[in-house]
Amino acid sequence: MHTTILVTGATGTVGREVIKQLSMLEDDIRVRAGVHSVITGENLKRLPGVEISEMDFENPESLHAAFTHADKLLMIAPFTDDQVTMEKTLVDEAKRTGVKHIVKLSSMGADEEPGILLGRWHREIERYIEDSGINYTFLRPTSFMQNFIEYDAGSIKQEGRFYQPTGEGKVCYVDARDIAAVGVEALLGEGHEGKIYDITGPEALSNYDVAQLMSEVTGKQVEYVDVPEPAAREAMLAQHVPAWMADALLELYGVYRNGNGSQATDTVAQLTGRQPHTMRQFLQDHQEDFS
Repeated sequence: MHTTILVTGATGTVGREVIKQLSMLEDDIRVRAGVHSVITGENLKRLPGVEISEMDFENPESLHAAFTHADKLLMIAPFTDDQVTMEKTLVDEAKRTGVKHIVKLSSMGADEEPGILLGRWHREIERYIEDSGINYTFLRPTSFMQNFIEYDAGSIKQEGRFYQPTGEGKVCYVDARDIAAVGVEALLGEGHEGKIYDITGPEALSNYDVAQLMSEVTGKQVEYVDVPEPAAREAMLAQHVPAWMADALLELYGVYRNGNGSQATDTVAQLTGRQPHTMRQFLQDHQEDFS
């Protein structure tokens, strides 16, 4: 009998990679990509065994359709001011329709007290899932390597520089491909119910280290510029980032600046049987994004 897996946030960095990896597996896996609009999920249709389901949180019927006959849920939600409400709605629908297992993408340090806003929100949702009675697995990664593409590639190409307020703080950046691989194992493997997995890359790097690796891989000089927090906030507001989000991101950058994301774990190796990607491997694979 086949297993139907619903992936929300399917067009995001991790969701897209999870669907790609699931689509390459055996025929008894059916993958349903939950997207905000069918147009945004167009590229996912090309993957074998993937169906697209539009999910509009203001349209309960669209949620009912997405969850129909879904056995498992990989739950990813965007960082928005209604994230907690959105994810609780997903949990309620999962419970109503008999989903057997929720794998939630959370964040490293979600259970720290008092923690930062992003962590508190994730922990609130984690508790809601725990109280639902549905089997669960929580994935808590550090910062994605792919964020350097999404947020910094433009200035790297144009100026040979990227800007962040993280000082000399070191982070075990993790490749989204490795987060996805752990997620796939949690969905399809045995014994992952009730587990929380901290997911990191293999090495703690400062942004000065990352800039040096970028220079070596691309063959052009790349410089990291440490930005004071007030200037970083001003720049985000100028780019129309909401004030609450700018403050939340500065909290997260502060965690990294203080070195609190620098502890490596062996989760990827233990659950996938291979070592996680290094930053150098990631940059080599995506060299064209920075050159």
